[in-house]
Amino acid sequence: MPKGKGNAIAQNKKASHDYFIEETYEAGIVLQGTEIKSIRAGRVNLKDSHARINRGEMQIINLHIATYEQGNRFNHDPTRTRKLLLHRKEIDKLIGLTQQQGYALVPLKMYIKNGFAKVLIGLGKGKKKYDKREDLKRKQMKRDVDRAIKDHMS
Repeated sequence: MPKGKGNAIAQNKKASHDYFIEETYEAGIVLQGTEIKSIRAGRVNLKDSHARINRGEMQIINLHIATYEQGNRFNHDPTRTRKLLLHRKEIDKLIGLTQQQGYALVPLKMYIKNGFAKVLIGLGKGKKKYDKREDLKRKQMKRDVDRAIKDHMS
């Protein structure tokens, strides 16, 4: 199965608005007991999360996985820092790339692939305000053109 393909659970739509995504990496995620059950139920929020490399390990911070209802005292902390699983070469490459000014590691999508939870991490360069405005103008123009074509056809 290709990278990024699988049963999509959550997407970070804000990431494409705030960053130019240059590369993507598929990473496994280390989970505790009830977290996978909450993920399969779709109770995940990627909106304010980001990834960081700390002491040679990739970590995802502020990923919100809601507590599991039937989890009793064995439930997990919803926003704990979780370890991401990548190859050493990929982590070393990302260390060099993220030290450049303006680059960040942003989670784009979470999905289930072959029974395992995966996170698609993007190497993003931050957009300026004028870039965001230009994107919004382009989307609006495309919407107007599509609407005009649809009206003309009917």
